Amino acid sequence: MGRVPRRLHVDRGRGGAARRLRLRPEGAGAAAQRGAAARLARQRAALGRPFRPLEQRARGDVPPRAPAHRRRRADARPVRDHAEDRGRGLRALLPGVPVRDLGRQERPRGPRRRAVRDRGRGVSGALPASLILVGAGKMGGSMLEGWLADGLPGARVTVVDPNPAPAMAALCAAHGIALNPDKPAEPEALVLAIKPQGLEAAAATVAPLAGPDTVVVSVLAGKTIANLKDRLPRARAVVRAMPNLPASIRRGATGAAASPETTEDQRRTAHALLSGIGLVEWLDSEDLIDAVTAVSGSGPAYVFLLAEALASAGVAAGLPAEVAARLARQTVAGAGELLGQSPEEPATLRRNVTSPGGTTAAALGVLMAEDGLSPLMRAAVAAAKNRAGELAG
Repeated sequence: MGRVPRRLHVDRGRGGAARRLRLRPEGAGAAAQRGAAARLARQRAALGRPFRPLEQRARGDVPPRAPAHRRRRADARPVRDHAEDRGRGLRALLPGVPVRDLGRQERPRGPRRRAVRDRGRGVSGALPASLILVGAGKMGGSMLEGWLADGLPGARVTVVDPNPAPAMAALCAAHGIALNPDKPAEPEALVLAIKPQGLEAAAATVAPLAGPDTVVVSVLAGKTIANLKDRLPRARAVVRAMPNLPASIRRGATGAAASPETTEDQRRTAHALLSGIGLVEWLDSEDLIDAVTAVSGSGPAYVFLLAEALASAGVAAGLPAEVAARLARQTVAGAGELLGQSPEEPATLRRNVTSPGGTTAAALGVLMAEDGLSPLMRAAVAAAKNRAGELAG
């Protein structure tokens, strides 16, 4: 037999331990087949061809694109997790591109890897074993979608709505949610998301469902705990909540107050349910609900008015109306997103964007004057709070 122009070579790992055996080219022309320059030439040649699974399986090659659970033991893991082996392991083909975009090797963001603004909202462990949602309109539907996203099985949920939208009926069918059953059993939690003026008509249907061990969570504007107990005489634990419009996209702010009979476990259940639509703040007294209504309940309208006023001022400054409207909308939306993601206080963010003697400082000199925005906002919130007290019942 002729002599094989290759020699067994031992690669050493950390600590000098043998890591693997491989055939190393020897003899004439061997130098051209090994070394960093040769590897680089092979990699450049590979980049000149369309991306496809590589058959060579050399240590410098990218593994075939495949789901992570199918990766073979011989395949190197992404160098992001094993940086100390970067010289021997997988080379990043395109260093500027996240690994998941090249081969789906990085786990996608899931319920336990959320954005900064969403952290602390993982409450699936406190969701009830049985739940009835009364009213599946925009607010109720958003809450249901939030519960399902947080891990609540559809089999635990019953929806009661005399006229469900086709999208809601489809959602219930897709998740195995009971829709308008004949005689639902008393649940662990009952959520009232109907319109406030519909409470009287719905009371006869809802009252038998609210037992003494059921926690009732109401998002009905203006309906006090006493009013709810009058309509649901068997209910003991009642939580009155005041969400706002962004709850419809699960970015809401909700103030909540509980009756004295509500246990800690029932309070945690209510918190889990309300967290499906955003931030939840618990109040020491139901009397503070009117202030919540004035600040966060009506607050989105104040922000929308700010966008209107800013666009109008842009037109007065000479901008075309369409341009001013788009700039104002994106400015308010972008600033709100920045505020939601940043750990800084609003005052700090304001100071960060204000240069002494600059254009922003000139504008804030008007808005922060004694007769500027602050006294106007206090007067507006006071008027909303007073009106909320007049409408409560």
